[in-house]
Amino acid sequence: MMISSWRRRRAAKREGKLERKMNENGEIELTVPREFRCPISLDLMKDPVTLSTGITYDRESIEKWIEAGNFTCPLTNQVLRSLEPIPNHIIRKNIQDWCVENRSHGIERIPTPRVPVTSVDVSDILSKIDVACKKQDGKGCRDLVVKIKSLAKESERNKRCIVSNGAGGVLSEAFQAFSMASSFDENVDVLEQILSALTLMFPLDVEAKGFLGSASAMQCLIWFLSSGDLSRRRNAVLGIKELVPRNVNEISETEGAIEALFKLIKDPICPSSTKAALLIIYHIITSSSTKEKQVRKLVNLGITPLLLETSVDAERSICEKALGVLDGICDSEEGRQMACDNALSMPVLVKKILRVSDLATELSVSVLWKLCRNGEMEDHRSVVFEALQVGAFQKLLLLLQVGCGEKTKEKVSEVLKMLNLHRHKMECVDPMDNFKDLKRPF
Repeated sequence: MMISSWRRRRAAKREGKLERKMNENGEIELTVPREFRCPISLDLMKDPVTLSTGITYDRESIEKWIEAGNFTCPLTNQVLRSLEPIPNHIIRKNIQDWCVENRSHGIERIPTPRVPVTSVDVSDILSKIDVACKKQDGKGCRDLVVKIKSLAKESERNKRCIVSNGAGGVLSEAFQAFSMASSFDENVDVLEQILSALTLMFPLDVEAKGFLGSASAMQCLIWFLSSGDLSRRRNAVLGIKELVPRNVNEISETEGAIEALFKLIKDPICPSSTKAALLIIYHIITSSSTKEKQVRKLVNLGITPLLLETSVDAERSICEKALGVLDGICDSEEGRQMACDNALSMPVLVKKILRVSDLATELSVSVLWKLCRNGEMEDHRSVVFEALQVGAFQKLLLLLQVGCGEKTKEKVSEVLKMLNLHRHKMECVDPMDNFKDLKRPF
């Protein structure tokens, strides 16, 4: 009798039927039928697809296998004739029926998956967008862009497929084409949709950046950046960020660019737009052909106090970028003077040392070094005294103990020498307080 029962269970297992057995607590355990399990993950398939070899896998598992550079069937090791798996609707329907039959055991029915976009679908849409651009059919192009944007948002798989088929280049060329109209107002709807879709395609390739960096497209981006619509301004600054440092001269020379970027930092929309604006400004003041002119313009706008205020409680990435811009601003005499006159400068710079990141520490030391050295040259001892008052001497000694890069170490040593010349003029303090945080005495 026992042998007969064992044989029946074994036969059922071979046939892939449901096996129910009692666990130690007397509860029924379910075994997923073999044909419902993915040969790779061995889990219940949620989106069964069949390869050219006739073997069915779960879509997520087989796509990871192919993306890893494998072009053979995992089970048969045969070379795949096509990398586009075909949905197996019969298996999927059988799995759903099995889930429904066993819902009393806590099995939830798997939802019917959306059919992912294929390379053929993407190529067809992109071809139609190209034709609409040549005809200057704004409405037709807008509808197609909305469709491709919707598909990209459905899943990461769709997005990868769309990007890999050159959507970034086609959309950038379309943006350039519609930006060449006599007035942006004529095509504002289609331009806005193209730019919104483009943000999903970043990073762009060289060809796409060439279209987006053209004179007409650049002017349109700056126009969007200066407009009142928040999403439009966000998308515009993200688009411009893709063009640096390649098009930094064109950006800096476009009328209204500096003012619009400054406004984006002063009245932030979101962290990503603030980071993008700071990064663009950094490239403008450090590598553009008119950097001295742009620095003066930014200083007159009030960039120095804005950067200091932004750095106070900002997240790490924003703080680093704000300090990077401040370091670039302080390469100019106007920038240093503005920083020296600001009451926040020394407290913020000293506080950021060893508090945010290695990069923030290096940038804070660099700005501190420029201000103190500038103060010595122009006999502005108040800068050095203020640095001493906020604990710069102790903080820099601690930094030497903890360790830093060679260039930073040289700047720290130079600042310490300048500070040490004036320490005797400061109010006496308990020397143990100066070194209480150090790991070893000096």
